[in-house]
Parts: sequence; structure tokens; C-alpha cells
Amino acid sequence: MSGAAMAARRLFHLQPCESPPAAMSRNGYFFEESGYLKCDTDDAKEEAANEELFDGVNSTIVSADSIRFFVNVNLEGAPSATAESEGAGCVLLHTSRKYLKLKNFEEEVRAQRDLDGFLARASIILDETATSLDDVLREMLKHFAEDPENMEPSCNFEKIMNTLFTDSGTPREGNGTLDGSESPGMNAQSYPAHLKFHLLSDTIQGVTATVTGVQYQQSWLCIICTIKSLQRRHVCISRLERPQNWGENSCEVRFVILVLAPPKMKSTKTATEVGRTFATMFSDITFRQKLLETKTEEEFKEALVHQRHLLTVANQRPSGRKDGHTSHGSKQLKLHDFLSIGKGISDDIARRFPVYALDFTDGIIGNNKAIGKYITTMIFLYFACLLPAIAFGSLNDENTRGAIDVRKTIFGQCIGGLLYALFSGQPLVVLLTTAPLALYINVIQGICDDYNLDFSAFYAWIGLWNSFFLVIYSLFNVSLLMKLFKRSTEEIIALFISITFVLDAIKGIVKVFKKYYHNDPTVDGKSRADAIPGLGINTSFLMNSSMNENQTCTQDGHYGRETAVLSLMLMLGTLWLGHTLYQFKKSPYLHARVREILSDCALPISVLTFSVVGSFIFNEIEMSKFNYNASDSLFVLAPVQSLSIGSVMSAMGLGFLLSMLFFIEQNIVASLTNAPENRLVKGTAYHWDLLLVALINTGLSVFGLPWIHAAFPHSPMHVRALAYVEERVESGHIYETIVSVKETRLTSLMANFLVGLSLLLLPLPLQWIPKPVLFGLFLYIALTSIDGNQLFERVALLLKEQTAYPPTHYIRRVPQRKIHYFTGLQVLQLLILCGFGMSPLPYMKMIFPLIMIGMIPIRYNLLPRIIEAKYLDAMDAEY
Repeated sequence: MSGAAMAARRLFHLQPCESPPAAMSRNGYFFEESGYLKCDTDDAKEEAANEELFDGVNSTIVSADSIRFFVNVNLEGAPSATAESEGAGCVLLHTSRKYLKLKNFEEEVRAQRDLDGFLARASIILDETATSLDDVLREMLKHFAEDPENMEPSCNFEKIMNTLFTDSGTPREGNGTLDGSESPGMNAQSYPAHLKFHLLSDTIQGVTATVTGVQYQQSWLCIICTIKSLQRRHVCISRLERPQNWGENSCEVRFVILVLAPPKMKSTKTATEVGRTFATMFSDITFRQKLLETKTEEEFKEALVHQRHLLTVANQRPSGRKDGHTSHGSKQLKLHDFLSIGKGISDDIARRFPVYALDFTDGIIGNNKAIGKYITTMIFLYFACLLPAIAFGSLNDENTRGAIDVRKTIFGQCIGGLLYALFSGQPLVVLLTTAPLALYINVIQGICDDYNLDFSAFYAWIGLWNSFFLVIYSLFNVSLLMKLFKRSTEEIIALFISITFVLDAIKGIVKVFKKYYHNDPTVDGKSRADAIPGLGINTSFLMNSSMNENQTCTQDGHYGRETAVLSLMLMLGTLWLGHTLYQFKKSPYLHARVREILSDCALPISVLTFSVVGSFIFNEIEMSKFNYNASDSLFVLAPVQSLSIGSVMSAMGLGFLLSMLFFIEQNIVASLTNAPENRLVKGTAYHWDLLLVALINTGLSVFGLPWIHAAFPHSPMHVRALAYVEERVESGHIYETIVSVKETRLTSLMANFLVGLSLLLLPLPLQWIPKPVLFGLFLYIALTSIDGNQLFERVALLLKEQTAYPPTHYIRRVPQRKIHYFTGLQVLQLLILCGFGMSPLPYMKMIFPLIMIGMIPIRYNLLPRIIEAKYLDAMDAEY
């Protein structure tokens, strides 16, 4: 044979490796194989392509661990001009394969509905006599066209036939083999050589992983296709009269499943998803044998229904299954668990102490160094701790008339943060003084004014009672109750905190406009105490800090309007720059490491930038500053002995309510930090950390320093800053997943140490940070905290068309109507929580921790009466 003739018969295949990595064959994620170039010529040896591989699966129900599906997509490249001119006939064939999970008929609601839809409009061809693949497919399409229930008036079935193959739109003849072999009925001289290779574009086949490689199931073939002109999905099953040999990996085909679907479909209704449903059923060899024995369409349908029942029963789990987000184990709570005094603390210490040294050396010593990530995280955490300390310190200074000011707040943050970073079981949790704590301090000051009590002494006694109850909670393992808080309840509370940041930042800027733009004389330092009850529980208190008292209005009444406009610009500018830099890691600009650094440092860059804009570029415009009392001592013991027994006992009631807030906030934030999707590996320490928080706040109380507890969203953001994240694509949707997290104490230690050094920066340059920049900071924190919040994502589904729904676990497992019902009930609970937490009545705000606890019986007793428990568990699961 001449060289020209050999060249004319050469075909290049981009073939993936047949044996995927063992790890990927065990999990169910899509797996794309990297290919190598293989050249088949006439003088090459005949290989195993002609060997028939028969079904090797002999179990009744095939498990997902033993079998996978290949989606095989063939894309034919256009021939080059050089090849055509030389008559070589050489083309490039791109083959892409990926694994699909077997469909879970018990959990994925679409599996049942796909089969029900098929049975309602059954397209079944029994004992098809055609022998070529082309003829079989034409008979199936003809069956569609003749069926009045499957009419598609605008559909051209000849175009569909062309779309099923890689040589779309080109004339072809022959027996329709799946490989590139020459067809007897085709005249080689009539058409160019590259038109002879007649391959299916998109198929699903069952494969079994073996020691020697991948073994294909040869007796069935699922062909899927997306057609723009279709109005709905169609499925046709054809049982051939005799096994047909259609090429490699399809040597004895008895069943052909054809799935057609329009392109714009919900992610769970695509052609691939429908094909996965039927491919899961046909992957069982016993089921295929039953189908061969059926005589009529009714018997065929009955076999399908029976197989669905078997798959549903095989996939059922025990009733006490793990929901994916139990933070303290999956066993049921018993009274004995709470009577084992100190057992939780001892277990926490035993779990965390062996890895204590690693908390200081990971990322510093060894191969996987992460010093750069530690530095950027430390800078982020420093600003994330310092700026709220300034904000809430300014608020407390107004509420307590200087008893707790910015200086004491920064010092308390430093001491408490350092102790927690050194001795806690979960050092990634960040302790801060928060808005609810500022509310309690405001209420305590009001009570002291009403009953003529010494604020420092009353504050200390409330803090001591709070610490006493927290010690009791930790000794008696009360944190085990937090396993009753499902993911949905935690996300309601998390979204509530984010909403308060947004609303109260807006209230703050509205107060600026009232004072400076509309020249409202009632919005000033004299009326601050009266204005406080009308604000929310969060950062809106900030605007009650001392505005420069020397600012007065001129005769024309327009003095100060530039302050209001500049304040709005600074707030929105801080939000815009911070969020833009935070999302910069997703952009294609600059180097990947530079993008990561800019994203990690988004918060400090935005704050510093607009602080310079407000204090220097527009230095002629007056901006608000916080008070600073340099003469006050930081170490003054509270006169606890000055209160009467009655006052001490009344402090116990307030201390109990405060302990409920500490208990819920500390444990929920720790649970969100230890969430499974964060992939933390060193373990949890809920009981020990609660005891440590109690001891820290004991010292803060007696010295008149503000209390601190675990803060949201700072703690999850700390985890995110230390995480290595990668993007994954599923059904066209891009989502981020955490691969690993550097669990270290160094970032929190250094950040809180720098917070302590910031006392040397008082009053300047810290007073150069304008209050509107702090408002923008809180908007930034609120916006970034909703990433990954499923409640927010499900609310957003109401504004999306179904084709844009992401392929999440709850979309697959729960009917759409049930999802919206559940979302509506969550929103209702969120509104009730906001009603108490943002009430204008201060005493009503104090009981909102009890409203949080009240969500537990709602979740366990009320919601299951409205939505089935299995759907509730699916939406509370992680995946």
C-alpha cells in the first residue's frame, strides 16, 4: 500500500485514559479525563477494539460505588484547507468523557417524575427488526411523529437525525456503525474521506471499574440530544429483536433509549438528567433480563414501575440519618449527657490538646508554607477587630456618659482576643463586642438612672452573674442542645444579623442628612439619649456620637449640606471598593497571587482609601469624630460591695438574659465556623470555649471593660481568609468550594496584639477615620456575609426563571413548591425575629434571645406538619 493511500486512511483520536484515578471513581463528581493523541493506521496491529466486553455486573441493584456512567461527547473539528487540498482526509476528533452519579430514586424527586411522565406518554418499540443504528433511530423518530400525544409541529425530524451525529448537516450513507470503520454501503470515491466517520455526539453508557480498567455495559445505549425547536422533553425506548454489533463498546446492543429535550430547561430537567434517570434503571442486568421477557407494552411498563420501587427501597436510609450539619455528633440526647459534669470540657481538651503545637507551626514550618496568606489575613483581621471596637466604643461612650469609651473598648478587645487566641479550642472564632451587647449596656445605664444605682457596680454584677451561668452551662454540657439548631435556623439568625447591619447603617446616614442637609435642630448631642430607643440594635447608634459641637448653621440655612453629601459618598465608596476588591479574585486581570492578595486586603484598602478622601482630600468639610478621654485609667475595680442585696439579685435576672444571648451567639457562630463545607480537621471545643468566654468576661466585668463573645460574620470570614478555594462547574453553574483551611492561632494572636498597639494611635490618626467610612464597613461586612447563605439563595430563586436554577442538592431532592413554602416560613420567622430585635422598646429587645430558642420547637413540631420531614432534612443538609 502506498504512503498516499495510508495517509488517506489515517484518523486521529483524542482518547481519554480508560482508568481514572481511584479517588475519582469513588466519589460522584463529574470527572473529565485528559486525553492523549492516538494515531490509527492500516499497518497498525488490531487491538482490543474488536474484542467483545460483556456485562460484568451481576448484582440485583447496582450501587453507586461500583458503577459509573460515561457521558461521551464527540466534537468534530473542521478539516484544514491543507488537508482538503492534499486529499488526505485527516480530521481531528475531540472525545470528552465525564462520570455521572447513579440517580437516587429515594431522594431526587425528578427521578420519580421523569418515569411518571414517560409512562403517561409511553413511546415503546418492542422487537425492532432494523439492524443499523440509523434505521433504529429513524424508526424511533417516526414513532414520535406518528404519536398524537407527542406532536411537535415546528420540529424537523431530519434535522434531529443529523444533530444526533458528529457529521451534522453532511450527506451520509451506510450501516451507522459507532466507530470509524468503513461502511459497505458507502462509495469511498463519492464523498471526501472525512465524511465516512459516523459517530454519535452525546451518549450515556454504564461502566464498571475493574482492576484492569473500565468495563462497558454493552447491551444498552442511551442517546441524548438537545433540540432548539422542541417544546417539551421526549423519551423513546426501543427493544431490538436481536443483539446488534455497532462498534467498540457497543457489541451486543438490545436496548436503545433516545432522550430529546429543548435547551432552556431547569437544571434537573435537562436531557442529561432525564437520560441519567433511565440509565440508572438500565444499569441493572436483572432488570434488563426482565424487560427481554416482556411481551406487551403494559408488561414493559410494569417492569419499569417495579424497578423504580426496587431502586427507591435500596436507596432508603434509616430514619435517624445524619443531616450533614450536626455539630456535636449524631446520637440522640439523653439526660445522662447533661449530668456528666465536666465531661464535655474534658473531651474538648483531649481532642484539641494533641494538635495545640500544630496551631503555631502549620504554615510556618514544613513544605506547605502559607506565610503570605497569614500576613494578609492578619491585616484583614486587625481592621475587622479594630474598626468595630471604635464604632461600638463610640456608641458605649455616648450611652454610658464616658464610663465605657473607645479606649476601654480597644483595650478589652486586645486582652480578651489574646487570651482566646492562646487558650481556645477553636482559635478561628473571633471575639468582639457587638451591637446586642451595646443595647444591653444602654438598658443597664437607663436602669441605673431610674433607680439611682452606681453604673460600674451594677454592670460588674450583671457580668459576674452572666459568667456564673455560662460556667454552669459549660460544666453541664448544655452546648449539646445546639445540635437541635438546624442549618435553616442558624441561617435565619445569620441573615438577621446581616440585615441589622444594612438597615442600621442606612439609619445612620439618614440621621446625618437630617442634621446636616435638612438642618434638624433635634438631631444633636443634646437629644441623643432620647433618640436611642428609636434605633435598631446595631450600628445606627454610631451617629449618636459627638459631632463637632462648634458646627453651626449660617443665616442661609445651607451650611453642612456638603457634609451630608460627602458622608453618603464615603459610605457607598467604601462599600463599592471593598466589594469590588473582594470579587477581584474572580477577574482575569493581573496574576492569580496578586488577585488573591487584593481580595484578602479588600477591607483595609477600602477603609484607608476613603479615610484619606474624607480627612485629607476634603479636609475643609467637617466630619464627625469620636470622643477620647486620655485621663481615665484602664484598671479601676468596680465597687461591687456598694450595692444592696436586692440590687444584686435584680442583677441576676439581667445576667441570666445576657447569658442566653452569650450562649446562643457563641455556639451558633462556632457552629457556622465549624460547618462541614469549611473542611476543618482539628476538631471542635464548644464546652471549653464557652467556659473560657465566661472567665474572660469575668475579668472584663470587674474592670468595667465591654463584654465580648463570638462575632458573626467575622468568624466565618476569618475561616474564608485562611482557606484555599477552587472553582467548580456543574451544569453550567460556577460555584466555589473550600479545599482546605490553614487552622492557626497566629493570625488572631497578631491581629489582637496590633489592636492593643493601636492605643498608641489615639487620638490621632485613628480619629481621621470618618464615621461614614464605618457605615460603609458594616455594609461591606453584611454583603460579604450572605455568600453561601442558602436562605438568601432560595429567596433569590423567586426572582429567577427555572432554567437559571443551580443544580443544588435541595433542587434535586425537594419539589419546587415545597422549597418555596419552606423559604416563606423561614422569611416569616426572620420577620418575627426582626420585630423583636429591632423594636423601638429597649426591654423588648432584651428578650429576643428567647425568640431564637423558640425557633427550635417551630422547626421540630410545627414545620413537619406543613412540609414532609424528609424534605425538611434535605433542605437542612449540606449536600
